[in-house]
Amino acid sequence: MDVLPLVALVAASAVVAGAARRTPVPAPLLLVGAGLVAAYVPGVPDYHLDPHIVLPLILPPLLHTAALESSYLDLRANLRPVALLSVGYVLFATLAVGWLAYLLIPDLPLTAALVLGAVIAPPDAVAATAIARKVGLPSRITTILQGESLVNDATAITAYKVALAAAVGEGASWSGGVREFLVAAVGGVGVGLILMVPIHWLRTHLKESMLQNTLSLLIPFVAYAAAEQVGASGVLAVVVVALYLGHRSWQVDFETRLQEAAVWRVVAFILESAVFALIGLQLPIVLKGLGEYSVGQAAWYAAGVFVFVVVVRFVWSYPATYLPRAVSKRIREREDDLDWRRPLIVSWAGMRGVVSLAIAFSIPVVMEDGEPFPGRNLVLFLTFTTVIGTLVVQGLSLPWLIRVLKLPGRDEQAQTLAEAQAQNAASQAAEARVRTLMEDERNCLPQPLQDRLSTVLERRRNSVWERLGQPNPVTGESADDTYRRLAREAIAAEREVFVRMRDERRIDDEMMRTLLRKLDLEEAAVYREVDD
Repeated sequence: MDVLPLVALVAASAVVAGAARRTPVPAPLLLVGAGLVAAYVPGVPDYHLDPHIVLPLILPPLLHTAALESSYLDLRANLRPVALLSVGYVLFATLAVGWLAYLLIPDLPLTAALVLGAVIAPPDAVAATAIARKVGLPSRITTILQGESLVNDATAITAYKVALAAAVGEGASWSGGVREFLVAAVGGVGVGLILMVPIHWLRTHLKESMLQNTLSLLIPFVAYAAAEQVGASGVLAVVVVALYLGHRSWQVDFETRLQEAAVWRVVAFILESAVFALIGLQLPIVLKGLGEYSVGQAAWYAAGVFVFVVVVRFVWSYPATYLPRAVSKRIREREDDLDWRRPLIVSWAGMRGVVSLAIAFSIPVVMEDGEPFPGRNLVLFLTFTTVIGTLVVQGLSLPWLIRVLKLPGRDEQAQTLAEAQAQNAASQAAEARVRTLMEDERNCLPQPLQDRLSTVLERRRNSVWERLGQPNPVTGESADDTYRRLAREAIAAEREVFVRMRDERRIDDEMMRTLLRKLDLEEAAVYREVDD
């Protein structure tokens, strides 16, 4: 196997994604554009999007990282809108877009049109949530978009299997489709519930951080494979396990959390960069099969399906937002008055992604009777154009739309105040705990060390409050910012001494690595404070 093309893909994607951080263009859009250009550069190999790789090997870790970073409590608080989008909307879009495509394209059978509807039904919220964080959308909208992206793939894959069974002649009924959907949903959640407790127990009882992180890398694949093995939804199993682990991550030791966060950050960066580049690289492969359709026909069908996809999301989102409030007094009393701009943003954030393309490429070439699958090449083309169209049109205009609507973002001052209050309460508890422990003669410390412990707790309590105060008129820094900068400079000076002593052979490499490890942990704590 030639690994050079794979290495080149990962390296080039990382470079483009890194460069995107210096531009106003979101990284997913720049990666797709780079893939489109690279697809026609001489010498660039054909990167065929294999669904047998994307679905079981790329989708689980991406879902796992997204779920780990999601809030179980926030998702539970927004369960209704998340469920209406991730389940209700996907099923509605499958039927509505499929029916409209059937009316638009004369030679496309209804069953094949429903396959198309299922393929392009699930939005990919990676780009949308990235934009939402960048422009500071309210956390509730971001939570809803994240929650939708965690579950909608499971709904779409199940709907696709039912529509495909009818299209290829394996026989499918409404009752059978409902039964398969329930088996996949209930089974996927069930597998996740069965796995999450023993996996968490194992994570908390393994003493070696290296083993703990190895287990962490295996978890999404184990959960996905176990669920798929019994005919359930691997997507839901991965999400359930990851939400549970993320909710209880505080029970894992600090060293594992540090390593795990770094590892998954790199994994997510590489996979997200590569999959968006792969979308653009599929253009030559998709165009090769369009011989039976003229350019004008294909473009007309692509424009029509794109409009259907955009309009259908609006048609679903506004009733799904306002009808529950209209019929339920409890919902009206529990939730604030709904701003009309929120469903508008959610509707426009329905960008499609790599999962739709992976599902489309899994459509069989021939049916049960040996006949070619009707319109397979056209379905691939329409999926590709819909993915590109939503990423470019909606992705580029979403930040502009958010600015025009002037939707109130996060209140940074209120968040800092809440953080300071929480830190103050925690620091007071820590100081009380230390005072109690100090009364025991077994915990006796020299006075300088007692003072140092008290100083650390006091600085931690005051650091957030200082962010609310006036900055230094000369440097623009708060006192705590200056402290952190000086602390990092001091750590750098210590590090230089250790390296010089190693070079002078006064200490060996093993001792230097041990000393540097301690400094790295200390600097990591400082860096996290600065980054926050």
